[in-house]
Amino acid sequence: MANKQIVSSKTVAKLKSVSKLYGHGQLLVKALDDLSLQVLQGDYLAVMGASGSGKSTAMNILGCLDRPTLGSYELNGVAVEALNDDALADLRNQELGFVFQQFHLLPEATALENVMLPMIYAGHPSTIRKERAEEALIKVGLKDRMANRPNQLSGGQQQRVAIARAIINQPALLLADEPTGALDSTTTRDVLNLFDELHDQGITIVLVTHEDDVASRAKTVAKFKDGKVVKIVQNSSV
Repeated sequence: MANKQIVSSKTVAKLKSVSKLYGHGQLLVKALDDLSLQVLQGDYLAVMGASGSGKSTAMNILGCLDRPTLGSYELNGVAVEALNDDALADLRNQELGFVFQQFHLLPEATALENVMLPMIYAGHPSTIRKERAEEALIKVGLKDRMANRPNQLSGGQQQRVAIARAIINQPALLLADEPTGALDSTTTRDVLNLFDELHDQGITIVLVTHEDDVASRAKTVAKFKDGKVVKIVQNSSV
């Protein structure tokens, strides 16, 4: 499915000279090494690299789940490194949506209740939460599964619930970390088609993957090695 969304010149996320260091002296490890990367509004960026290349560390920093040791990160115009933990949590809830390989759904909550969670944290009234969660589940094709709990859903359906939860607060950036890693090939195709549709609707996506066929769906591919971006490719086939 072709991505029709036009990439704008507005920068949604910008990592500038970011390094992430662990340990000291001879045990010092550079998970990221003076990395610079920007994500433009409307882009669909796939991040690729071998294990240990820094792609997951970069995703954690983009997602405000970790802080850089050196350098700066700006998310939708906000200097992230200047924020305290509470302000960082608020920014994460307002501006970011997350989709993981493991779905991280609450097992005793229904699909609808799982999707409403970010809106509870954001303080939205219950009527608005329910209305928007229903709309999000319809958007991902789960109109008839709203009352089901995770153990009553297939893996692909659980990932769709996770995607609905990720987009419920209309985030500036949707982050997906190996979102198809636990799915079979048919379900993977269905989930990737859904990402295509969300991107066509204007959502900016960053997706971490080690699979070429998954990365081929993205507009832009950033290849990581040794904590750096070594190559950025524009995918002309989408």
